[in-house]
Amino acid sequence: MQHPDRYQGRRVVVLGLARSGVAVAELLHRRGADVVVNDKKERSLCPEADPLTALGISVVCGHHPDDLIDENVALVVKNPGIPYSIPPIRKALELGIEIVTEVEVAAAVKRSPMIGITGSNGKTTTTTFVHLMLKQDGQGAIIAGNIGRALTEAALEARPDEWLVAELSSFQLKGTVDFRPNIACLLNLYETHLDYHGTMDDYAASKARLFANQTTDDTAVFNWDDPFCRSLAPLISARPFPFSSKEPLERGVYIRNDVIWVADGNGEPDELMPVREIAIRGSHNAENAIAAAAVALSAGASPESVRTVLRTFQGVEHRLEFVLEKDGVAYYNDSKATNPTATAKSIESFDGGGIVLVCGGLDRGSDYMELLPVFESKVKAVVALGETREKLLRVAELAGVAKRTAVDAADPAEAVRLAAEAARGFAEPGQTVLLSPACASWDMFPSYEDRGRMFKHSVHTL
Repeated sequence: MQHPDRYQGRRVVVLGLARSGVAVAELLHRRGADVVVNDKKERSLCPEADPLTALGISVVCGHHPDDLIDENVALVVKNPGIPYSIPPIRKALELGIEIVTEVEVAAAVKRSPMIGITGSNGKTTTTTFVHLMLKQDGQGAIIAGNIGRALTEAALEARPDEWLVAELSSFQLKGTVDFRPNIACLLNLYETHLDYHGTMDDYAASKARLFANQTTDDTAVFNWDDPFCRSLAPLISARPFPFSSKEPLERGVYIRNDVIWVADGNGEPDELMPVREIAIRGSHNAENAIAAAAVALSAGASPESVRTVLRTFQGVEHRLEFVLEKDGVAYYNDSKATNPTATAKSIESFDGGGIVLVCGGLDRGSDYMELLPVFESKVKAVVALGETREKLLRVAELAGVAKRTAVDAADPAEAVRLAAEAARGFAEPGQTVLLSPACASWDMFPSYEDRGRMFKHSVHTL
């Protein structure tokens, strides 16, 4: 897209309020654009509208007007979650109007170097790791994007000597044109969000936008063990600095013999630290750790700063978060596990086979058979709720899981009570109740955060 200053006196439509919509509307308004903000929610549900109206920005709530999009519109900035199938977007496409997300606008106004991190799983943990590593190293760093603050707001604030560390979703990346991070990190690619993207090809292409505009002056960090990520390597112009938990690399960060190594391609690798010293549990978090190390080292952080964070960071809320232990049963909140792959990795991170799994949520069409092996080896009971409960109970049945229960209502308290009963009913000590839904939350809860907090409250009030 053009620089925001080039839209002075021209019509720009911002679709969707929320945090990013407000930030980008204010920015474009201050740059002289004629901004119209539209949100399908009723005005009473849009508290963000009043401050924008006070600035003189036109805000239309409750519906998408038929005349919202016409040939006089120069740009559409859409909320990442809004599908491309709604009438205003379809009309903009027909008229050849450029459609972007807030990420593209932020990239056009930033003065600071940027790190972009995406992937199906592990984005928030890895982004937080990187931010903490840079801060530990004494470098300026602001975290934003799909985590925390709106990216445009952070981009305007960040100084030229600060890193802008951005967690990015496929929804955000799909709406980019010229976006170019100095360091780009792709963690993995698994089947998810197909209700939005329609096909895996579209989902994969959206993730690959992360590297599209990078040059030989930039760095590309990617998962050498992931077939899709590796397939991108010949197409990436940036300097590659991959990571692997399975094999040594000539250049990159990898795990060998339970030790993390760093190789710069010029001689023998350097030992960073033993994997066992990473503070948060799970093989997937070891992958997140080496990805973050690759990014932070590429940004100039010292190995000692990287080690310090890996040894002390206890994890992000709702990601294999320990809640408490009661009557010999340990409770963990992994509400952010919104697809089967994430849940499988969470289950695998526990030793033994004493897991009572609380799962279920929005039905996006998966059959959840990917969970069959870990159900067979580690799960002793399943409490399922939400739209997918029958599918998950079917997998549990095929796996020979002894105790299977469905909760008909969106009632985390009942699910926790049933899970606690199941765990106490097994003779062996050391049982674990794990909320790891394998599904999005939106059939029952406003967000995975709400789901996780309700689970924790139910555990604390058993």
